[in-house]
Amino acid sequence: MPKLTRELVSICWVLGVGGYTYGYCFACFVTILGQPGFYISMGLDRTSVIGAANALFTFGAACGAIAQGFVADWLGRKKGMAIAAVLATVGGALAAGSVNIAMIITVRIIQGVGAGMVICLVPLYLAETAPPKRRGFLSGLTVLAFGFGYEACAFISVGSYFATDHVLQWRLPLALACTSPLLLICLLPLIPESPRYLIWKGHAEVANDVLRRLHRDPDDPSDSMAIAEFVQISQQVEHDKEMRAAYYDIFKKPSWRKRALLVMFLLFASQSTGILAIANFLVLILGGLGFTGVLPILMFGIWSLVGSVGVLISIVIVDRVGRRVLLLSGYGALACILLAEAVLEWKYLGTDDQAGLSACLLFLFFYILAYQAVDAPSFIWATEVWPTTLRAKGVSLMFFAYFVGAITYTTPGALMIKNIGWHIYLLYMSLCIVSGTIVYFFIPETKGLPMEELAALFGDQVMVRLTADAHEVLKNDVVEVEHVEMQAPASRGSGKADIGASRRAEGVA
Repeated sequence: MPKLTRELVSICWVLGVGGYTYGYCFACFVTILGQPGFYISMGLDRTSVIGAANALFTFGAACGAIAQGFVADWLGRKKGMAIAAVLATVGGALAAGSVNIAMIITVRIIQGVGAGMVICLVPLYLAETAPPKRRGFLSGLTVLAFGFGYEACAFISVGSYFATDHVLQWRLPLALACTSPLLLICLLPLIPESPRYLIWKGHAEVANDVLRRLHRDPDDPSDSMAIAEFVQISQQVEHDKEMRAAYYDIFKKPSWRKRALLVMFLLFASQSTGILAIANFLVLILGGLGFTGVLPILMFGIWSLVGSVGVLISIVIVDRVGRRVLLLSGYGALACILLAEAVLEWKYLGTDDQAGLSACLLFLFFYILAYQAVDAPSFIWATEVWPTTLRAKGVSLMFFAYFVGAITYTTPGALMIKNIGWHIYLLYMSLCIVSGTIVYFFIPETKGLPMEELAALFGDQVMVRLTADAHEVLKNDVVEVEHVEMQAPASRGSGKADIGASRRAEGVA
């Protein structure tokens, strides 16, 4: 498996700030639900407008997801992230300065638009810059980063809980949501534009130079692997960009429509596990289990931290075991855990049996660990299966489905927990069984394949294939093999590759 270059590691750090931004922006309202000062300042009870506030942030995120499909194709992946960061900063500042609940709900829409754009663009960019055999790990860093955002917000809220000023208790966590998008704006000039986007827009030499810097291997002094990738991407993008790529065109072509339906299913299904409904209202759930004071917020932070451990395990092994194995095992484990949680809460909720209540809490921790076998692979698979010319819009559709799922399950979440209690876990268990069945029959494996070769899984033409070691271009599947070499050693910094043999072999030179 190829080593990560210094440039790729730097990109991961910068894009990690983007993932963190979404996680923190999302979690900052979750944690203030445990701040007494918030209810005092706004004159609220604990369920009156919680669903509306979460739903409107998610509505804004869904709008941002669709908007970035146009922005990322028009202005580029980097400028799209800059615009998203500005919106997240403005929304965060206005939320922190809100004077009533109506204002905070309204401006959370703006913050949601920015967060929705950034969470689309981070995995998109990482997928487009990652080597094929490292793509799962790098794309999955998105999930790890926004998990860190959750945890940072939770532990900051634990500290602010002890503030004597009840206004500071909840305004401080909201205000700090502005810091990471501002940092992202400052760091974006340090990373290159996506090489696939550069090739699509006609900047082939720049793209070749970027690919060689990002995918340089000390054991490959001629950079043959990076140059072979460049040849493959160039030929495939040249073929793909001849076709219209509007949103409605995606649903007209069968192979594109199949991708769209599957990625929308995967991301909606990830919400059908109950993750956001449980995460959003975990503070309330823990209150029902007997936790009081600062403990629900503290436990939320620990719960999120355990989830990040699960993410790390998932993304480390996803390029070895594959996306399907993790998805199927994750849905199976979730169904069992949700059933156990329902039985435990049925038996012990409302009692003073500390052992039983502790078991309820333990299975909530098992739940977040098992969920990570579903979450990261869903993001990875749904991002990588699109052609370059459609990827921004495809990612828009996948996250639109993600946020629609979030609205579906979080809007009534507080009332469902209040009115039907443990029965809610049986609903999510049933949905996990349905989702796992669909994954088994319809989701193909994608590990280790260059993104351009994934087209064959959906019936599209693959213009150029690479050999197993990815150092050579394989033509017509197994008919002709060529070694791609530099024109001269001096061209290492120029970004020029000798692709004449490639074109002659196709009869287009």
